[in-house]
Amino acid sequence: MKGRAMTGPNPSPPPSSIQALVADALREASELASKEIALFRTEMTSNVRSLFIGLAMMVLAAVFAVTAMLVLIGSLVKFVATLVGSEWLAALLVGGGMLLIAVVLGVIGARAMSLSNLAPTRTSRQVRQDARALTERVSG
Repeated sequence: MKGRAMTGPNPSPPPSSIQALVADALREASELASKEIALFRTEMTSNVRSLFIGLAMMVLAAVFAVTAMLVLIGSLVKFVATLVGSEWLAALLVGGGMLLIAVVLGVIGARAMSLSNLAPTRTSRQVRQDARALTERVSG
C-alpha cells in the first residue's frame, strides 16, 4: 500500500462502547486485585517468618537463662560469698544478675513478636496508591 492513495473514507478505530470500557475496567480491577492479594500473601509470609524468629529468640533466651543459672550459680555464689562474707547476699546478687540478662533477652524477643509487625503495611500503601490511580483514571 506504500505510495498508493487510499480510496474511500479514512479507516479509524471504532469508538469504544460503554460496555467495552466497563469490561476493560472490570478486567483491570480483577487483575489489580489478584496482584494485591499476591502482594498481601508475600508480605504476610515474611511477617509470620519474623514472628517465628522472635519466638525462637524467646526460647533461646529461656534456655540461656536456665543454663546460666544451673552452671554458674553454684560457683558464682561461692565466689561472691567469699567477697561479701555472706552466702545469702551472694546468692541474691548472682540471682539478680541472671534475672537481668533473662529480662533483656525476653524484651528483645517480645519486640520481634509484636503484632504490629504482622500488619501488611506495604500492601495497604499499595492499595491506597492503586485506588488513587484508578480514581484519577476514571475522573480524568
